[in-house]
Amino acid sequence: MTLLWNRADLLAATSGRFPSTSHDDIAGTGVSIDTRTLRPGDVFIALRGENSNGHDHVAAALDAGAAAVVAHEPCGIDDPRILMVGDTLAAMQDMARFARARFAGRMVAVTGSVGKTSVKDMLRHALAACGPTHYAVASYNNHWGVPLTLARLPASAAYCVCEIGMNHPGEIAPLATMVRPDVAVVTAVASSHLGLMGSLDAIAREKAEILLALPRGGTGIVPAHVIGADYFRRNAESVGATLWWAGHAPDCTVYETDVKTDAQGSGFDLSLPGWQGHARVNAPGRHMADNAMLALAAAHAAGADMGHAVAGLATFHPGAGRGAMAKVMHDKVTLLDESYNASPASVRAALDLLGLVATGRRVAILGDMLELGAFARHEHTSLLPAVRANADIVFCCGPNMKTLFDTLPSSLQGGWMPDSSQLAPLARAALRAGDTVMVKGSLGSRMRHVVTALQADDARVGQA
Repeated sequence: MTLLWNRADLLAATSGRFPSTSHDDIAGTGVSIDTRTLRPGDVFIALRGENSNGHDHVAAALDAGAAAVVAHEPCGIDDPRILMVGDTLAAMQDMARFARARFAGRMVAVTGSVGKTSVKDMLRHALAACGPTHYAVASYNNHWGVPLTLARLPASAAYCVCEIGMNHPGEIAPLATMVRPDVAVVTAVASSHLGLMGSLDAIAREKAEILLALPRGGTGIVPAHVIGADYFRRNAESVGATLWWAGHAPDCTVYETDVKTDAQGSGFDLSLPGWQGHARVNAPGRHMADNAMLALAAAHAAGADMGHAVAGLATFHPGAGRGAMAKVMHDKVTLLDESYNASPASVRAALDLLGLVATGRRVAILGDMLELGAFARHEHTSLLPAVRANADIVFCCGPNMKTLFDTLPSSLQGGWMPDSSQLAPLARAALRAGDTVMVKGSLGSRMRHVVTALQADDARVGQA
């Protein structure tokens, strides 16, 4: 296993202190903030959150084989592995900056209103075929996810892919400054978090902040028809970075043509500065082809061998909640699992995908899209054209989706319930052999309850 943290580096990074009786070196091979997933050799950081306090689990971390524990509250434990700091979140951020400073590989950062996790995952598959690649797991893209990703970064890696998210103004800049990308990718500017940001213009300004963290000569990759294009152009110019516009026409720096998408995946011809070729990704839908274009453009900008990168991309498959497809209900129904999160743009893309892959009846199960504020009613009812074009029957849950459900013609209305737990058995009972069902909603809508119900054995129906 790779050594990430020794005693000297922990002290240098955090300015903390071990007990005076501690003289043995530390051999930290990982970093953890959760004792439930801690592995022997991890450095455990005892973060204090709104509903939990890592200091309550210090003893469990030590018993589980933690190489060291970073704490800022007295734990009542006398152990030479406990490093006391002023604040554990600040210490993790300091560890992140220390790890970034010693990293000599190429750093890629991905942000965007939709698609950033898919692009990040496609990119890490492409880069892993070219050299050792470290990447953000899951959607570790916020004020603790980004520093945790960097704190786990091996100095010997050739590439690192970080995901940067936001839902309030002022969140991109400090995270991007910590990451210090060589290449920055913006997937889209859309109405996600519109209620918290106030306007699409404000979202564009915030997303464009990532380019200010690029070094002179770095590369930003942005969709050609992005909202707020001038923000991205000005920010790239201000730091002396190169801006690649990505799209579908030869006047773009990066462009794809001859896109062919089917139920198994998407293929396309790609043109990049100094490279042209064909690529395929095992994910259907035009939006997935666009994501793959951005991922390969970022790999090229990071100096990857494109033959290997294209081959690596071909090993990508959509993950659970992000477009994974599987047979359920004794192999009689096809599930398109888009349950992880939702925004107006991503719901439209998922509905288009349902229309593409379904061979029988098209069933859409939709939960509320959150963080839209005063725009919620309009954004939910704006889905009506995409729903009518791609679904034969629709089930909804949540107060916001009720506004969409009520606008549907009766022939499309399958049922509405206040929440996903109540909707799950209703929707499952209405499914029949040959159906393709797509489940989509914001994380807070808990659409995973519906997926679990569809995956359950018949004897467990109604217990989701």
